[in-house]
Amino acid sequence: MNHCGRFDRKIPYSKTRNDLSELIADIAVNVPLKQLFSYRVPEVLIDSVQVGIRVKIPFGRRSTIGFILGLREGQADDLKDLQGLSDKEPLLTLELIKLLRWAADYYCHPIGQVIRSALPAGLGSEKTTTTILTESYYKSLHQDAQPSGKKQQKLLQFIIQQESVGLTQIREHFPSPYAALKRLVEMGAIAVSEQELLRDPFLTESLPEDKCLTLNISQNNAVEEISSLIVKKCFSGFLLHGVTGSGKTEVYLQAVEQCLMTEQQALILVPEISLTPQLVARFRARFESTGIRIAVLHSGLSAGERYDAWREIIRDKIQIVIGARSAVFAPLQNLGLIVVDEEHEASYKQGEGFRYNARDLALVRGQQQNCSVLLGSATPSFASYYRSEQGALTRLTLNKRVHGGDLPKVELVDLKDEVIEGALSNCLIEAIQQALEQRDQVLLLLNRRGFAPFLLCADCGESFHCPNCEITLTYHQHNRQLRCHYCDYVDAVPEHCNKCQGLNIEPQGAGTERLEQELVELFPSAVVARMDRDTTSRKGAHQKISAEMLSRKIDILVGTQMVAKGHDFPGVALVCVLGADSILNFPDFRSGERSFSLFTQVAGRAGRASGGGKVYIQSYNPDHYALTCAAEQDYRDFYLQELPFRQELGYPPCGHLVNLVFIGNNDYQVQTAANQFGHFLTGIAESVEVLGPSPCPLSRLRGKSRYQILLKSTVRPALRHLLNRLDHGIKQLPRQVNLHIDVDPIDML
Repeated sequence: MNHCGRFDRKIPYSKTRNDLSELIADIAVNVPLKQLFSYRVPEVLIDSVQVGIRVKIPFGRRSTIGFILGLREGQADDLKDLQGLSDKEPLLTLELIKLLRWAADYYCHPIGQVIRSALPAGLGSEKTTTTILTESYYKSLHQDAQPSGKKQQKLLQFIIQQESVGLTQIREHFPSPYAALKRLVEMGAIAVSEQELLRDPFLTESLPEDKCLTLNISQNNAVEEISSLIVKKCFSGFLLHGVTGSGKTEVYLQAVEQCLMTEQQALILVPEISLTPQLVARFRARFESTGIRIAVLHSGLSAGERYDAWREIIRDKIQIVIGARSAVFAPLQNLGLIVVDEEHEASYKQGEGFRYNARDLALVRGQQQNCSVLLGSATPSFASYYRSEQGALTRLTLNKRVHGGDLPKVELVDLKDEVIEGALSNCLIEAIQQALEQRDQVLLLLNRRGFAPFLLCADCGESFHCPNCEITLTYHQHNRQLRCHYCDYVDAVPEHCNKCQGLNIEPQGAGTERLEQELVELFPSAVVARMDRDTTSRKGAHQKISAEMLSRKIDILVGTQMVAKGHDFPGVALVCVLGADSILNFPDFRSGERSFSLFTQVAGRAGRASGGGKVYIQSYNPDHYALTCAAEQDYRDFYLQELPFRQELGYPPCGHLVNLVFIGNNDYQVQTAANQFGHFLTGIAESVEVLGPSPCPLSRLRGKSRYQILLKSTVRPALRHLLNRLDHGIKQLPRQVNLHIDVDPIDML
């Protein structure tokens, strides 16, 4: 690998006849190779070339785009020349390059592909899919000019009145103004210039009303402690552990305000784009009227909107950035605070390609840029709470709801004692009826999309499977389809069983679609809505459902886990959890943690305005400690009961994992390659346990066979040492087999 000798944005360079050294650029290219590639900078580009800028380079038999990560002087006799610059200004800051190189090394991923993942869509690839928008602006030069035509005279007077006016505004008042404008320019009456246009995602939105709340003692103590270290401009990590409804967002807002007062910038991360609009509204209401500029970065925006936001951030014109996982790479140069909201969420971990964890990278970035990092959650991740116990994070606690009300009462319904015809037990039906009579809203969580998890032939027991994946197809009744939720394979519902030709094909189990139908039949006068990936796939659909809940147009809302995440619906007094056992019995050592977190979070949606509220959780195993602790909203008790299992098995955070996944078309070839790699690892591993190879829980996915080897160690350096020695084994893999390295895995399916 070629390492950059220096990281100056522009380096002073002069060449004389006696000086044989030349300027060399070390460039990252979007290819599956870890090294940088060196190129000679031709004299014509020496004055304009900069670290972080995109350049055109010859690469093999083609030309491609790369990023300059370093400039140095040296002998360039055997190096090819840069072909040109793709941009006038850099897209990467020096601070961001440092973070990207650290992430590429830690997560064992090629630096060029890391950069592509970090940048807005299209900017890291060969073909740029986004362009800079411009508009023509006209300005009066000579007010005494006397054009001959009436249209020219009126147009000139309009421009004089406006001083400087864009073509868009001119067209609103003058149809087909082009000939008249051209003549005025030729006369010297007006001058035309091109100005850059920014695509603004808030253009059609009015500024929300601010609700500046008075802090209680716990909130005020948290803000003061965070602010004291923001002022010092040094790294500090905080865990804000506040019960649901305790006012964590107001703590974020006032901590950011302190950050801005020291002329530093703030970065706010949320786990999913569905939560972004609510948080953005709170921040816009608080800061935009004071002239603070806010940028948003997430995949729900157009490529052009993200490109414009990125350029404004790198130009240092933005004070606050809000976004989902990839916003951790926003090119802010003067960071004072990073907030990671709902830090426990698994969606901060990228599941494919560059498998980074945005929460962990936020902490690394805080260390690199000497800023404070605030992790917030009502149910902290086990890793973050463990760090706070070890003293690596300062824990700040909010024990009470801001309105002073009680937490909701949680009742565990033992399904062994219930006779259920549909998805709801009798006590839940009665509770919903009572809530509706009192004009309260009801929230139901069922973490399964579709009408039913699968269809079954009642005559022979045959079910219908995805031809690409090792799973059954989910039945969606609204469009009479069988769908795979992993590869999006779709098939029509068969009229008869393919195995026995029987006609008794029946849906088994319940999903959100079936639950919605059952509720409509049970409560015909209530307005029932559904919030899952099927109903929120269109832009703005999630915000529409949330707005209707806030305006009390919806009586009962059914949804998957997205209804549990960060929503503040004051009218919800009753929450019901169905299918708790499918989450609790998921084949993963984190299933207890995920269950506790999800049930506690969704329970926290109840009674947020008036205090109290009621929660029902249906389960066949109501005595499980994850459920009993969730019922009491007692995180500490859950932590103390879960920790011994993690310690005994050496699982995170008491140990460290790396998952090696082998993928290919031919099952025998993939299995053989995984076995050979396993023997290679066993021979070189020191203080690392090599588990496997074995088929992945989803052994076939999207038409590919999958095997995995799990590396486990109680000490991280031993794992890092082993990962640094993998190159020889990787070179022995057949071309038809790909190896994906997942450091600190979350999902091991």
